[in-house]
Amino acid sequence: MKKLLLIRHAKATHETGYVDFERPLKQSGMQDALLMANVLQKRSMIPEIIVTSPALRTLTTAQIFAEHLRLPASDTDQKIYEASEQTLVKVINNLPNEHDFIGLVGHNPGISQLLHYLTGQFRDVPTCAIALISFDNDNWRSISSEDGHLSFYDSPKG
Repeated sequence: MKKLLLIRHAKATHETGYVDFERPLKQSGMQDALLMANVLQKRSMIPEIIVTSPALRTLTTAQIFAEHLRLPASDTDQKIYEASEQTLVKVINNLPNEHDFIGLVGHNPGISQLLHYLTGQFRDVPTCAIALISFDNDNWRSISSEDGHLSFYDSPKG
């Protein structure tokens, strides 16, 4: 059984002077990431590894989760940045099979679309929202449309 934790990056600045890829998290975003990492820790929902977009806001979000949950440094995958739902499915299909529980930190609209594609459920996915999807599949490569069951969802907004 595979489990995927989808994490939308925390709140980032929209100030001028930053290219999109280099937008940093706001202070409130860092606090939200720590809050949601605490939620995972309290529920013992700790992935084995985290894979993230290399954009600064996703990378920083992933680092906060990894440090708080005592995980190894996050792996980055350029394909996650500005990814469509189908690109994200390909990323999932290529995840390392030796891990049964993986966190994926990404961007909207891809994360919202992926959640719907994998579970058939529509959810508002605000910044730093987390969604745990469980699969009966034993191989990441076999995961496709509506294979997943949304077993937990939360966001800093409650």
